[in-house]
Amino acid sequence: MGEQDRGFHADRIKVCYWDALGNETVRYFAANLPLDEIPETIDSPQSGLPAGRDQLNPPSVAKLEPYKTHLAYVKERRTEEEAAQLLEDALAQLRARRGTMTPTA
Repeated sequence: MGEQDRGFHADRIKVCYWDALGNETVRYFAANLPLDEIPETIDSPQSGLPAGRDQLNPPSVAKLEPYKTHLAYVKERRTEEEAAQLLEDALAQLRARRGTMTPTA
């Protein structure tokens, strides 16, 4: 049982997108949709790269940034001295709560 058996078939337009690897992705949009509402780029489901409507000039990836750990972000915001001071303060609070405060020189 296809669309022909279900009754009214809405008019639609076919839009093709290509990524930098040459993968083609087809999307269908309502025919009465204004052209400025049809996206210029999408994410290609095959590669995850951006895909555009111009087959000869597909969009390129702006910049691939490596994965950063939480520690890497913290190190960007703190100096070694600040980190040592924060650690010392946190340890002092922990020792005070546990009642194992040792005198510091």
